[in-house]
Amino acid sequence: MSDRKIAFITGATRGIGKEIALELSKNGFDVVLNYRKETEDMPELKKQIESNGAKCFFTQGDVSNFEDCTRMAEEIINEFGRIDVLVNNAGITKDGLIMRMKKEDFDAVIDVNLAGTFNVTRNVISYMIKQKSGRIINVSSVVGVSGNAGQTNYSASKAGIIGFTKSLAKEVASRNILVNAIAPGFIDTDMTNILSDTVKESINTQIPLKRMGTPNEIAKVVKFLSGDDSSYITGQVIHIDGGMLM
Repeated sequence: MSDRKIAFITGATRGIGKEIALELSKNGFDVVLNYRKETEDMPELKKQIESNGAKCFFTQGDVSNFEDCTRMAEEIINEFGRIDVLVNNAGITKDGLIMRMKKEDFDAVIDVNLAGTFNVTRNVISYMIKQKSGRIINVSSVVGVSGNAGQTNYSASKAGIIGFTKSLAKEVASRNILVNAIAPGFIDTDMTNILSDTVKESINTQIPLKRMGTPNEIAKVVKFLSGDDSSYITGQVIHIDGGMLM
C-alpha cells in the first residue's frame, strides 16, 4: 500500500493551482485536480505529475454547485480511500466599480470564491474527521485584508475566506485538522500577464521587493502548510505579497 498522501486542489489546471499540484506531486503526494472546463494542456500536465512519481486524478465540477462537490469528494474516496489535504484555490474575478457592478457579477464571485470554499470543505471535512487528521489551505488574497477599489465583490469573498478559515480552525482542531489561509499579493500569472508594462511597473513600485511573486513561491508555502513541519500552525493567514502589507 502506498504511503503517499492525497491532496485535492480546486481550480488546479492552470496558474497557481497547477503549480501547487506540481509542487505537491514532487513531495510525497498523489494529487487530485479539479477543473470546470477541460483544457488542451491537461494531458501534458498529467504527464508532468506522473513523471514526479505521483498519481494524477482529474475530477470535473463547479465548486459553486454543492451537488458537484458532493460527487467529487465521493469520487476521490472511491479512488483513494482518503483525503489528507484540501487546497481551496478555485476563484474568479468580475471587477468593476460598485455603481456599475451588476448584481449577477457580485453574486457569481461570492458563489465561486466564498460559497465554493464552503461547498468543497463541507463535503470533504467528514472524511477528515473520520481519519482524525487533515490539512485545509484556503487561498485568500491581499485584497481580502486591504480592500481594493473596483473589487468589492472579490475583496468581500476573500475577506470572507479569512473568517471562514479562523472559525473552522477552532471547530476542528480537536480532530487534528489544521486550517490555514494564504493571502497572495500580485503574482505573475495569466491574470497579470494581460497588464501593460506601465501598469506592471506601477504595481512593482508598491511592493517593497519591487517585483511580482511567482506561482511556485505560492506553491512552496502550500507545501509547507501541507507537511509535518507546520504541525503547530492553525487558524493563520500567511501573507505572500513581497511586503505589500506589513
